[in-house]
Formats: sequence, structure tokens, C-alpha cells
Amino acid sequence: PTAPSPPSAPPPRHTIEKLVYKRGFGKLNKQRIPISENAVIEEGLKGTDIRCVADLIHEIYTVGPNFKRANNFLWPFKLSSPNGGFSSKTKLLHFLEGGEAGARGEEINKLVKRMI
Repeated sequence: PTAPSPPSAPPPRHTIEKLVYKRGFGKLNKQRIPISENAVIEEGLKGTDIRCVADLIHEIYTVGPNFKRANNFLWPFKLSSPNGGFSSKTKLLHFLEGGEAGARGEEINKLVKRMI
């Protein structure tokens, strides 16, 4: 018999906030628009209760009833290479083997912080 794997934790709220505030873009008319004003969110998410960046972050974090619309409104985040880079010796090894590739579980937050 195999042991059940531990559940992966969702990213903490502050990680989602940093991503949306620093790297957040909305999709309006198939164009990438920076989320600099709440009007952009109101325009893109008409018909929902999402009016501002805080509402958008709350909807994403809690996986609320309008999660799919909010998620589709967000343009995919463009992250830079992590500060300090990847280790050249362990770049191709799986994370569980001490490398950089593969599923990290809770450790993903440390990597995202280095990439924002």
C-alpha cells in the first residue's frame, strides 16, 4: 500500500497580492492592459461583484463564485528569472533529488518571491 501524499497548500494571500499588484495585467478586448485603475477591473468583470484589486485578489484567494471569470480576466503573469539564478549543477535534477525542477509543494513561495 502507498502512503497518501500530503495535500499541497494554496499560495498565501500576500504572494497573490504581490503578483497581482506588481505583475498584474487584465484582458480587455483580447489586449493586455495594466491593472493601474479599478476602472480596468470594473470594465473587464462587469456583472460580478468584483470592483477593485482587493476584490479580485479575494476572489482568486478564496476561489469564490466568480473565480473562473476573474482568472480568465487576468493575463498570465510574466515572471523574471529568480534572483541568484538557478544552480547550474542542480538545474536539471528533480526538486526531491536536491535539484531545481519539478513540484516543490510549499517551497514554491520562496521561488516566486525571488522571481517577482
